[in-house]
Order: sequence, then C-alpha cells, then structure tokens
Amino acid sequence: MDLLRVLQSPDLDVRRKCLGIALGMVTSRNVEEVVGLLKKALARTTEAEAEKTPGTTEYRQLLIQSIHVCAIKFSEVAASVVHALMEFLGDTNNPAAVDVVAFVREVVEKFPNLRGAITSRLLETFGEIKSGKVFRGGLWIVGEYCSDAPEIEGVFEKIREVLGEIPILAAEQRLLDAATAAAAEDGADKDKKETTKSSAPRVLADGTYATETAYSNNGARLEAVKNANKPPLRALILGGDFYTGSVLAATLTKLVLRYGEAEGVDAKRANSLRAEAMLIMTSLIRVGQSQFVTVPIDEDSQERIMNCVQTLASAELAKNTRVREMFLKDTKAAYAKMVAHEEKKTAEKKARDTKKSAIQADDLITFRQFTKKATNEGLDDYELEVSRATGAAEVGSSVISNLSRVVQLTGFSDPVYAEAYVKIQGFDILLDVLIVNQTTDTLQNLVIEFATLGDVKLVERPTTHTLAPHSFHSVKATIKVSSTETGVIFGNIIWEAGTSETCVVLNDIHIDIMDYIKPAYCNEAQFRSMWTEFEWENRVNVNTTITDLRTYLNHIMKSTNMSCLTPEAALSGDCDFLSANMYARSLFGEDALANLSIEKIEGTGNIQGHVRIRSKTQGIALSLGDKITLAQKEVAPLA
Repeated sequence: MDLLRVLQSPDLDVRRKCLGIALGMVTSRNVEEVVGLLKKALARTTEAEAEKTPGTTEYRQLLIQSIHVCAIKFSEVAASVVHALMEFLGDTNNPAAVDVVAFVREVVEKFPNLRGAITSRLLETFGEIKSGKVFRGGLWIVGEYCSDAPEIEGVFEKIREVLGEIPILAAEQRLLDAATAAAAEDGADKDKKETTKSSAPRVLADGTYATETAYSNNGARLEAVKNANKPPLRALILGGDFYTGSVLAATLTKLVLRYGEAEGVDAKRANSLRAEAMLIMTSLIRVGQSQFVTVPIDEDSQERIMNCVQTLASAELAKNTRVREMFLKDTKAAYAKMVAHEEKKTAEKKARDTKKSAIQADDLITFRQFTKKATNEGLDDYELEVSRATGAAEVGSSVISNLSRVVQLTGFSDPVYAEAYVKIQGFDILLDVLIVNQTTDTLQNLVIEFATLGDVKLVERPTTHTLAPHSFHSVKATIKVSSTETGVIFGNIIWEAGTSETCVVLNDIHIDIMDYIKPAYCNEAQFRSMWTEFEWENRVNVNTTITDLRTYLNHIMKSTNMSCLTPEAALSGDCDFLSANMYARSLFGEDALANLSIEKIEGTGNIQGHVRIRSKTQGIALSLGDKITLAQKEVAPLA
C-alpha cells in the first residue's frame, strides 16, 4: 500500500512501473485494499480538474487494466469491481471503454454465477454507449450469455430502444417528407408576400443582366435529417458502421434460436420474435442502400446480415443442428479457447520467472566505475566464477558465440594488430582490445582513441602504454548505450616510434540492435493502439528460398528476437497463406511491432508477401528491416 502512494506522481511511466510492481505483490489478504485504492484513483480521473490534465485518459486506461488483472486473479473482488467499471462503458475515451467491455466479457466467461447481474447492468448502459467497438462487445456478450426467456425479451426491448423506430428507412423518409412539406408551406407564404415586388431584370455595373439561380434545398433538409438527435445504435448505423450492424444481426439470430429452446415459450411468441429480428435485419440492409447513410453498406456486412436472415427464414430451422451449433456453441467455444490460451501463456511466463536465479537482499552490488584499475582483472574472474557456480552465466556464452563477437580492428600487415571482444552487459558495452606490436621497435605512448556516433557515449578512455617489440597488451574501454538507435564506434591507434608519431585507423564497430531487443507480449487492443500511434514504418518484401510458411515465420522470429502474438490455433492447419503479428521491446522500454503477411504461390511453391515494421523511433524500424533482409538470405533450419 505504501508503494501505491507513488501514483500521486504526474509522470505516466512512473505510474506504470509502480502498478507493475504492485500487481506482482498483490495477495488474497491485501487485494481488497489494493482494489479499493485503485477504484478511488479511478474515480478521481473523472473529476473536472483531472480531465484538463494531460495524460489523464492514458492513466485511466492503465488503472482499468490493473483492476482487470486483480479481479481475474482474485474472484472475490470481481463482483464489486465489475459494476463500478461498467460506468465507464459510455466514456468518450474509446480505449478505456474498450478495456472495460473486454474485462466484462472475461468475467462473465470465468464466473458463471455473476452472469445474470452483469448482463442486466450491461443492458442498462446500452443507451449511454457511444463507440461501435464497445457496442459490438456488449452485443456479443448478451447474445452468448442471455439464455432465459425473460432475459432474451429484455434484450429485444433494449435493442428496440437504442435502435429507434423500425423500419429505419421508412422512419427516416417520413422525417424528410415532413421537413419538405414544412419548407414548401414556408415557401408558399413567402411567395404571396413577394407578389407585389417588381420582376424587372436587373442590370449589373458592367452592363450585363443579373441572373438568379434557385438552388434546391433538398440537400440541406437531408443533412438536417441526418444530423437530428437519434438513439445511439441508430446513429452508428446511419453513420456507416455496418460492421456493428452485422454483429447485431448475429446477436439477434442467437437470441431467436435460444428463445425457441427456452422452457414455457409457445410457438406463436417465438415466431413473433423471429419476425421482428428479420425485420430489423432487412431494415439494416435497406437503409444501407439509401441516401440516409454516410457510407453505403459494404458487401461483407450485407452478406453476413443476409446469411442471418436466411438462417431464420429457413423452414427446417429446428432440424438444422449444424447451423444451431455454429451460432450457439462454436463462437462461445472459440472465446473460451482463447481465454484458456491466455491463461496457459501467463502460467508459462510465471514458471519461467520463478526459475530465474534471484539475487539475495544482502548480496554485494559491484560498481565497475568505482573500482580501482588494478582490481579489474580479479573482479572479472570472481564474477565469472560466481556466475558459473550459480548457473547465471550469459545465454550463448560458448566458445563459438564468444568468437562471433570478436571484431578485427586493423589489418594483419599493419605495424600494430588490434582486435576487440565486444561484451554486452545491460546498458554497457565492454570492449576488451588486444594490441600486438608486429614491429621490432619499441612503441611509446601508445594509446587507442575511441569516438562514437549515435546514442552511445564513451565512459572510460584507455590510458597510454609502452609496447616492447613483438609483445602484446590488453586494453579495456566502456561504452554507455542510451537507446537502440544505430550506433557506431570508431577510432585510431597512435604511438611514438623514435621521433615520429604514427597513426592507424581502426575499423568501425557497429552496435547490434539484437543485443538490446527482447521478446515481449501485449494483448490485441494494446497492439492495435500502438500500431495506430507509431508513425515510423518500414516495409520489407519477402525474398527467400524457404518454402514452408511456418518455417519462415519461426526463422524471422528467431532472427529478430520477436514473439508471435497470434494464437497457436490461428496458425495451425494447412493453408497457403499466413498472417501473424509480432512484438518485441528494447531494454530501454521502446516498442517494436511487426506484421507478417505471406502466401505460397501455387505451382512454384515459392513464398511472397511482406513484413511491415512499426516503431516510435526510426532507428528500430530501419535496423529490424535490415536484419530481416539479411536473415532472408540465410538458409533457415528445418522446423
């Protein structure tokens, strides 16, 4: 609880890290106190003064996500939390409302005893919802979890309320006709008053006759009808959101099918409800083809709505068990499978984290910059022994991987040969440079001068040395990295031989971005939000000899250190096309997104497509694109 006082800080990153630490410390004993404090903080974000503060909407969304995590993990607080969060379904801040409806959907799936109260409260908020995405989530919830006859009748009643008068087209046309008739009466009265005025032609200053053009006011009246105050769902449909209309059609179909199976429902009432649902669906299609909508209905939505109409209009509806299973069981089972997949992924991550070797509270902290030069060698040996004993040695610290990090700085024919072993330690790059005197002269005041380009900074400059003939010496330098932007280390070696000074230019050392990018995970809503927000995009066309789609995906993931966000169920099966979302995060908190869209060409078996990379900074997008281009030329290992 003391840690949560940090939420008073105005910095959003500090709040995010505070909540991340606090959520890992929540237990069944303190969950009610934590959730209560988060609810109070959430309530403060709705105050008038808080609305004017920048970052309030992001902070509100962060609090909602944190409460979501607590409620799912500890079921005893879910009932008290869900009703409080549902007040934000009508929030004008779309991401926060979307997070709330996602939370409600998960709660009704995991806690069946709360379904009745939640669906009733959800129906009450339908009149306040302004977002099509939130409406789609709410319609899906009531379509899947309202099973009793009274509940279904209540859903139909609420849909009539938020949809308005049916048929939509006839009602809108009636409003337009009334506006036209009223305008005609006003025009007739105006003509009577102007009959006494002269109708002589007017002559302009240049000698030409002035002409008067009568514009029709039909367009203005139509716009007035469109802009009139309408129920929320009706306003969305007339605004061109026919995807929500198709979800409404699917929801009505599920409710009608389930209503026919309910106990105590006579055939007459069931047929009446079926007819009403079909009337609403046909009304959606007709108004989508009229002048009253902002955008005409798209083919996909029209086809989906027509499929629902044909399903309800079928004479053998009661006998068609496959269609009933598809509407009543398959979609719900798909969501349950997705929730189980998320739980499995969370459990695997928790198991991986618990296996990591934790550092004890009384362990010494070593600051390399504060140690004496003479003790560096022994300190490194001690750390190496400890890491080997505890099993905490760096991943890939084999001889082969160490050799791959050796960079040749000078040529073999140069008077001084130099090579560097590049070691990555967190935000630091340690350069262990081996210098060999290949001459018969003594090299005095030999020094390596390093310079950097990009967001890298030289922390420790090497000192001067004297090198005997054919002897060697090891020099160390520390480079501080502050971001994943492309960085280059360059320099030269200067020494004195006799009375002259000689210089050898070193080869450049390019910082590998992969050392600072690690696989990460985010949900679909976060991915879409970041994809829309990030402005830098790099598109890489696929050009590879790999012929298997899944093998290519795994190869790209391994080459870029990115994790696949697309569920395994969506990638399984035999298909000639594949689309997947990937995500990674740098050690500096920078996000990198990627979308892979590929297909196998029939006949040749080759793969074509592209990889789109988006990030907030240009450096990550370009570096990952170059990495993918190089990885495509390599032969991927067999899956």
